[in-house]
Amino acid sequence: MAINKSMRRVLKALSFDGIEVEASRHLANLKAIDPMKIFYKTIDYKIYNGDHQIPVRIFLPGEKMEDDLPALLFFHGGGWVTESIDNYERICARLASATNHIVVSVEYRLAPEYPFPTGFYDCYMAAKAMFTNRFILNTDPDKITLIGDSAGGNLAAAVSLMARDQGEFLPKRQILIYPAVNNDYSENSPYLSVRRYGTEYLLTAGKMRDYINFYASAEEDKRSKYLAPLMETDYSNQPDTLILTAECDPLRDEGEEYGRRLKEAGNQVEIHRIQDALHGFFALGVKYYHVQESFAIINRFLDSYGQKESEKNVNPADGE
Repeated sequence: MAINKSMRRVLKALSFDGIEVEASRHLANLKAIDPMKIFYKTIDYKIYNGDHQIPVRIFLPGEKMEDDLPALLFFHGGGWVTESIDNYERICARLASATNHIVVSVEYRLAPEYPFPTGFYDCYMAAKAMFTNRFILNTDPDKITLIGDSAGGNLAAAVSLMARDQGEFLPKRQILIYPAVNNDYSENSPYLSVRRYGTEYLLTAGKMRDYINFYASAEEDKRSKYLAPLMETDYSNQPDTLILTAECDPLRDEGEEYGRRLKEAGNQVEIHRIQDALHGFFALGVKYYHVQESFAIINRFLDSYGQKESEKNVNPADGE
């Protein structure tokens, strides 16, 4: 269903430029106050990045820990400036239940107090701990999927690039939900979605410019492939990738472009555009069609990979 005129007027009123950090954080933190909070089992843990302890929260798909469950390593959105594992509790609990995966949510440090690359390194070290079995779960590395939305999609993509570059581990799968992978949200942007949806559809190009400026500690950071993965020139040896974009989102075209570049480099990639959706739709309740559609796509992606692994492990003699 297309966005009607009345909704367009509401969106326009809510679509303003400028980020006031503390006010934005207070507004985001309201999501942690959940009067309808359902029961879900969580475990809090910490991972070290040097002397810093990175809090992580583990969401179980059931009421108890089960052996050999696959895991999703989740990086939340918020423009690298807002949000937290507390604010994303309902999303992560729903993700665990809907996919029958353990979800590990990372409390990486936020800009502008901790600009790039601090939060990115927190995410990388969390991934390294999980993939090298220095984590409480000891999950099979082949059963870990990186996932993130918006700025979290950026962080997941950047972690995969650094993992390949450093050679310390290599994720098999990543799910990037309307990821922010570019560094230019000006009138010079090469992407139509920035110009078409960058003023009246909640997330504005102006806000993205502010987020990038808060995140980057210097102009040269904006040219780093770990801040803006579209700055990369070699997309080989990346995980099997699922990219979900929203039709009415300034980040739509850059996310899809990232998927095309990965595919052209020989990686397995799926790109799905959720029609009529706005940036941030993944945080809506499960009754929303866009969320249901997204979970169906995510589960097909995860299930198809599980099927491939099962087929590889079949003994040819079993069929005789």
